[in-house]
Amino acid sequence: MTSASATVIRSLLPAYNQSTLDMPPPKLVSQTTYAELVERCSAAAFGASFPKDGVFIAKTIKDRRYWYFQSPSSEGRTQKYVGPETPELLEQIESHKNARDDERERRALVSTLVRSLGLPRPQREMANIIAALAEAGVFRLRAVLVGTVAYQTYSAMLGIKLPTSIQRTGDIDIAQFANVSAAVEDKTPPILDVLKAVDKTFAPVPTIHKGHVTSYAAKGGLRVDFLTPNEGQDTDEPQHLEALQTDAQPLRFLEFLIYDPEPAVILHGSGIYVAVPAPQRYAVHKLIISRRRLQGTGKRDKDIQQVESLLEFLWQDRPYELREVWEEACKKGAKWQRLLIEGTSDLAPRARDGLLMAIGRPRNFIPGLDLIFDNAPPRYQFDRDTVSFAGNTMGGTVSCAISREALDDDFGADGAGQKGRIDAFHKNRSIIEQLARTKYLNSPIEEPGSLLIKTGDRKKHLSEA
Repeated sequence: MTSASATVIRSLLPAYNQSTLDMPPPKLVSQTTYAELVERCSAAAFGASFPKDGVFIAKTIKDRRYWYFQSPSSEGRTQKYVGPETPELLEQIESHKNARDDERERRALVSTLVRSLGLPRPQREMANIIAALAEAGVFRLRAVLVGTVAYQTYSAMLGIKLPTSIQRTGDIDIAQFANVSAAVEDKTPPILDVLKAVDKTFAPVPTIHKGHVTSYAAKGGLRVDFLTPNEGQDTDEPQHLEALQTDAQPLRFLEFLIYDPEPAVILHGSGIYVAVPAPQRYAVHKLIISRRRLQGTGKRDKDIQQVESLLEFLWQDRPYELREVWEEACKKGAKWQRLLIEGTSDLAPRARDGLLMAIGRPRNFIPGLDLIFDNAPPRYQFDRDTVSFAGNTMGGTVSCAISREALDDDFGADGAGQKGRIDAFHKNRSIIEQLARTKYLNSPIEEPGSLLIKTGDRKKHLSEA
């Protein structure tokens, strides 16, 4: 993409106005623009971290190569952690000296995503804090942005319009493995100093563990929390993150969420380069966490709504990745499996079916799931040439239908026309509904949130029904 990329992209867009901002953005254009922005922000962040008067050196630690940046200082040579060796990192190192500042172009790309495509940007105060943390090296040192602020980045990453009502938050959550924090051999300035440079009212949040600070809050209500996986015995004792010079609250299941994060950009200014959980990990993790919250609480409802909105994309565009992380979570034991199944049972029918399709399970995988009918009147749908009838299941309504061919071939309505097919449905309603229930629960899912009885299904499922 050339320096005029943002202008070219705008020319491909329809004439957006306030009403069309509620429509999903053109997916390909959105994802292409965002990919360009991520690449540019990655190069800019890399260049800003390492001045040209230094040199990159490699170290081998436990049979793996890690890169550091060595530069002169008044105290002698200093080394700054860069990251584990990857082809992408080697390419960045190679092109480092030739990198140029393209801040203006990055601002144009951010503007295109926000104004032309209607994608969300965080509150200014929150974005300024994240920018300061990024500049201090928090994400370079392999910390991960989690929580709702991370969820906000998925609209641009996936090219979809996520509901704004479940993107609101007053917290910034940063997570890091404690062993990684100790191994990188580099440090940010003290976190409180970084935060106070943006807002002088930031102060440590007192905890029951004296001498430990895991959270910081400003007078306006903005809060920054530091988290780390609890991989041993259950404990609420804060753990120290050496690289970030702060303590962190240990949490169960967090190691699954922040493993193998993806690069992302916060849509603010010229873009803020961060690391966030892979969206499929975020969705599966939220299913688990939702079951550890009290029934009917706002946080639990928000968890489920975020999962549902992500699944609408994931089961269609990342089904293999979604299945892979599901299976990974299941392998962690019976408790994980139980929480996953219980969380899935809370989803609306379409989201639940999409997830079950991706992981290759029938609907009866969910204990207690059923399909019942309350004698709602059938309707003839001319556009699909079907008779439709509603069913009810855990979480909502299922759109059921029987095809014209099935009514003609299996229920004797051949040549009877619309009225005759409706009459054939009424005459055979009990067996059709039983057939629908059997196919719904036991057969591979064909279309999330709906069910179609086709010709031959009566014979195929007769013994089951």
